[in-house]
Amino acid sequence: MERTTEPKIVLLVRLLNAIDEGRYSFEELKDRIAEEGRRPSTRSMRRYLAVLGEAGFPWYFDRAANRYGFADGYSLKRLELSSGELFGLVALRSIGASVGGPIGGSIDEVTDKLVGSARGAKARLRGPSPVEFRLPEIRLDEAGERAFLQLSAAERASRSVEFAYHDKEGKPSSRKVDPYGFVVSHGRVYVVAYDHGRRDKRTFAVDNVADVRTLPSTFTKPEGFDLAAFAGTSISGVLHGTNLTEVRVRFAARVSKAAAAARIVAGSDVRGAADGSVEITYRVADVDELVRWVLGWGTQAEILAPPEVRARIAALSADVAKTYEREAPKE
Repeated sequence: MERTTEPKIVLLVRLLNAIDEGRYSFEELKDRIAEEGRRPSTRSMRRYLAVLGEAGFPWYFDRAANRYGFADGYSLKRLELSSGELFGLVALRSIGASVGGPIGGSIDEVTDKLVGSARGAKARLRGPSPVEFRLPEIRLDEAGERAFLQLSAAERASRSVEFAYHDKEGKPSSRKVDPYGFVVSHGRVYVVAYDHGRRDKRTFAVDNVADVRTLPSTFTKPEGFDLAAFAGTSISGVLHGTNLTEVRVRFAARVSKAAAAARIVAGSDVRGAADGSVEITYRVADVDELVRWVLGWGTQAEILAPPEVRARIAALSADVAKTYEREAPKE
């Protein structure tokens, strides 16, 4: 099995630099990004190239010359990026599961350089974007950004950390963890880590972390650990569990396309009906999270099974109705 002690983002940055040189074949690219003599497999290399392409980096393969390069007029060298800024660019392009620099701060600076310099006189990226992504703004205060920097540095170096933590109820605790990676969800940043005290993987909101101390001890991530798979059973990417529950939901015809397109978890099966409605079976780690999401569709969605989950959404709907039966508080 292919192994690497460095985050995938480091390999992708190496690959970007090698492509920018414009003089390597497929096999030579493997040598350029090899770690301690271990070359990536052909399958992995193809996956890395696909990730870069999907992220918007315009690489191409010159079949006659048997080399990879960027499209004419595009070069990362023009950006004159520092190492930290290049990591920021990769994070901005959504190709890294592990981020190497602040989420804020340098991102705007990198984007300005990208827009002004990456394509030189052609400047194809200038002007307003024809695509608008409606994503929640990520906000970290100074303390949160400092905690993120320390945690991400520890993740890259495979170092354990200790920190003070306040959960969503405000209860304080002291944690010793091995940081495995980060999930960005609903405008917040979470670190996925192995908690030594609980002897299991846990997810911590970075803005609730304080007094981070990097320890001399190192760790090795479990063989086969996949951050995307870990987060894929939760709508938010934050809640998880070892046992998954299958929940079947029917969506009315008027919202069927939107519901089918909303791939909220990795495990789901879509089945269309003659009347235009769809039934979607979700496999989720946290049933309550799905119940709250289904409520957002109003009467256009109905949980069909299992019975206990159907009963749960019925009870929650009744509680919501009682709330609105009361007179609204006066201002």
